[in-house]
Amino acid sequence: MGKAGRIMVWILALAGAGGLALVLVARRGPDLPTEFRRMRAAETASDAARPHLIVTEIGIATLPTPVQRDICLSGAMGKPRPASLTVTCDAQMFQKPRAVAMTGVAIQYDRFDPPRRLFCLPTRMFGLPVKVLHDYAGIAATMRVRLAGLFSVVDTGGVDFSRMETVTLLNDLCLFAPGWLSDPRLTWQPLDNQSAAVTFRNGPHTVSAKLFFNQGGELVNFTSTDRGAVQSDGSAKLMPWSTPIRDYKTFGDQRHLTYGEAVWNDPKGDFAYGKFTVTGFETH
Repeated sequence: MGKAGRIMVWILALAGAGGLALVLVARRGPDLPTEFRRMRAAETASDAARPHLIVTEIGIATLPTPVQRDICLSGAMGKPRPASLTVTCDAQMFQKPRAVAMTGVAIQYDRFDPPRRLFCLPTRMFGLPVKVLHDYAGIAATMRVRLAGLFSVVDTGGVDFSRMETVTLLNDLCLFAPGWLSDPRLTWQPLDNQSAAVTFRNGPHTVSAKLFFNQGGELVNFTSTDRGAVQSDGSAKLMPWSTPIRDYKTFGDQRHLTYGEAVWNDPKGDFAYGKFTVTGFETH
């Protein structure tokens, strides 16, 4: 397998995709960071016209107690929930345990009604520049990868991939937009004083997760079994996935995490394939 093939398998593994519609395209493609900026600008331009509902005690009264505490700690109470948000992170990505990190500045845009998630990461692998763009729009998700800024090596999507990317959208909502946790698409189940389960329904996709909180009320982990890891032969395997987080900081008038990891909880041992330090947070 050549460099391009190894990059393809690695990127798919990071995506956690299953049932893939995969296309290798040996032609010049558009610059993905430029596409990201264009699409994000178009989305944020329309956000100003969207209603900004106020987060109230009555609105969150039916949520599990630890979720209510998390919303209060975040500073969201009494404020309009954001139409959308942009998060900037210093990213470290790993092909396998103890591998040398591939680094880059990741930028993601999230809107939750209607759903839109854009994630862009320029990095390098095997000495070659690689640019990745995830796009979740409505109920459909795609991922594109450009090698050396010129050629498409991955162009993937499909129903199964979209469902698994719905887990990522739910993760973003729980980690970065607690004011949205009373959204009617979410169904909550209390577990104990420091944990709760949630189910997210978006069109044909239904995914679930568990949230864990520390004694101070902060969200410290999110786990789900509805995401899949791509194996070395290209097949997908459902595997427990978690995003432990810590180091909260105030951005503007709200409090958010500043460090998180993306972890495959393999029975053979946990593998943190992504580590992210938040450097910027903006609401729209």
